[in-house]
Amino acid sequence: MGNEQGKDFEAQVREMMAEDAYTIRPSSAPYPAIRRKGVIERRRRVAAAGAILVALAAAPVGAYALNGNGDDGTVNTAAPLPSTSTSHRPAPTPVQSAPVGPVGPATPGQLLDGITLAQASDGLEKCLAYDRESEKTTPPKMRRNDLGDAADYRIILAMNSTGDSNAPGDGHYVVAVKEQPQQTRLICRIKNGKSEGLNTGGVEFDNGGPVMPDMNGGKLYQQSFLDKGNWKLPFRWGTIGRVESNVTRVTVSYGGSTSEAALDHGWFVASGTLNQQVTLAPHVKGYDSTGKVVYDSNSDRLYEKTLP
Repeated sequence: MGNEQGKDFEAQVREMMAEDAYTIRPSSAPYPAIRRKGVIERRRRVAAAGAILVALAAAPVGAYALNGNGDDGTVNTAAPLPSTSTSHRPAPTPVQSAPVGPVGPATPGQLLDGITLAQASDGLEKCLAYDRESEKTTPPKMRRNDLGDAADYRIILAMNSTGDSNAPGDGHYVVAVKEQPQQTRLICRIKNGKSEGLNTGGVEFDNGGPVMPDMNGGKLYQQSFLDKGNWKLPFRWGTIGRVESNVTRVTVSYGGSTSEAALDHGWFVASGTLNQQVTLAPHVKGYDSTGKVVYDSNSDRLYEKTLP
């Protein structure tokens, strides 16, 4: 009897569980909606990744992080980030600066007697150093403006110099000019590798005609008046001066021969060799493009036509 009652009770329980199975089981998840949201999210991530790859391809050297608006409402600009590349890039080789020095002459014939531009430049450096040292012992009121650096100048002539009774010993001359900050001409004498002094000029060229021979350039074409009639021969000579733009040719006659002058950025430069004693200064003539004589030193009342 007891067994039959137990079986009936078990049957009733099974029936009740079968009838209420739906009520005690949770509702099924909305799978189609969840799947749709997942597809949308994956597409959004793929699109964002693609945009990043495009940006990196457009800027391969380095990436940029875009900052948002600041707390004060301002917009921050792009901040560069270092490249993540691990490839080794050799450090750039430092560029060697070119040696600084004076400009050379317009024609090779202005560097005479085997004197190179390097030697002429070294001579100019020594003359400028000599002048700076000399100015230290000059009373302040008598000091002139600093002559500047060698790099400020153009060398227009270099030639051997012949010693005389006033300046014994042979050496060589270097003639250099500059236009800024003021017109300056230097005649330097180098002997035994040292500066033997220099002559400066410039303001005397402010006035004159189409050709203006250097009024203080006589040391280049004459020996000391102490040796008058007794010059050392052969004698290398030179002469320089200014020319205006309309002058296209300059000739210099000296000791019975005529030399064609080089024209160098507003200067004329002539040279030659004397084999005989002379008493007359070089005869300078200037011509324009038509061949007309526009200057003759014989007609220039300021030009010293005879030697001391």
